[in-house]
Amino acid sequence: MSSFPRPRRLRSTGAIRDLVAETRFSTSQLILPAFVREGIAEPVPIHSMPGVSQHTIDSLLKEAEELLGSGVGTILLFGVTDEKDSDGSLACRQEFVLQRAIGALKRSFGDELTVMSDLCMDEYTTHGHCGVLDSLGRVDNDRTLLRYQELALSLAEAGVDFVAPSGMMDHQVAAIREALDGSGLVDTGILAYSAKYASALYGPFRDAVEVEIAGGGNRKAYQQDYRNRREALREIELDLEEGADMIMVKPASYYLDIIAAAREISDRPVAAYQVSGEYSMIIAAAASGFLDRESVALESLAAIFRAGADLVLTYFAKEVKGWME
Repeated sequence: MSSFPRPRRLRSTGAIRDLVAETRFSTSQLILPAFVREGIAEPVPIHSMPGVSQHTIDSLLKEAEELLGSGVGTILLFGVTDEKDSDGSLACRQEFVLQRAIGALKRSFGDELTVMSDLCMDEYTTHGHCGVLDSLGRVDNDRTLLRYQELALSLAEAGVDFVAPSGMMDHQVAAIREALDGSGLVDTGILAYSAKYASALYGPFRDAVEVEIAGGGNRKAYQQDYRNRREALREIELDLEEGADMIMVKPASYYLDIIAAAREISDRPVAAYQVSGEYSMIIAAAASGFLDRESVALESLAAIFRAGADLVLTYFAKEVKGWME
């Protein structure tokens, strides 16, 4: 008989496994990305993202009510419009659909619903880049920061709780914080897209916001290279130094190492964005019978939280409560 102590094998029931589970998350830690479009009378389904639609303001209010009923208290908005210009200035108007949607949500739900808004230019420019272009067709970082400041002020005045700059411009957080604080809008937070990679997983999202880069270009000059890790951590450190209230890693599932590293260096909440391609791959595989949608979606979310995320943006947000009951 062996002299080594034999480990006891405990009973394994669902209740016991839940009792000792190391990774836990709740619906209150989820954020639903949502699209609100100008000039439509009914929600428009997004073909490459089954189950997701471009909303009218009225249908967005209904979506928000259902979201709160599912235990999720935060929504992040993207505006969609056919009316675009060279520098995104049209999106800075109080009568623009994004600002009107923010106002409608805050009037209807008050502080019960935390409203965030993406802050970028690609959805609103004729060229599809995330900023203002110079005479050579390159993104002009400093001129773009001025436009970001203008848009941030417009969104804050509409009542948004957090702006979420996603363009990956140098010093975008500092510029936005300066503009907000200088106008007395000190309560408006900044969720910074700090490590946003130039990923191939954004394809369905570009359908959702109807963005196409002119001339078949890309954003590799200002978004992160997926081969790099140290560069992303430096970007996170800079955003924290400049006053970001939360930082984000995007995409999520292919960048769990970046999420884990961000958690190690950040004293502020770390968010991760389970992007459109991550969502649509699960949906497509489940529709083909290759895997179980609910099980894989929950496993993918658990992996993101296990890596160190405090918050996750996911198009599955409304469904999670039903899966966890």
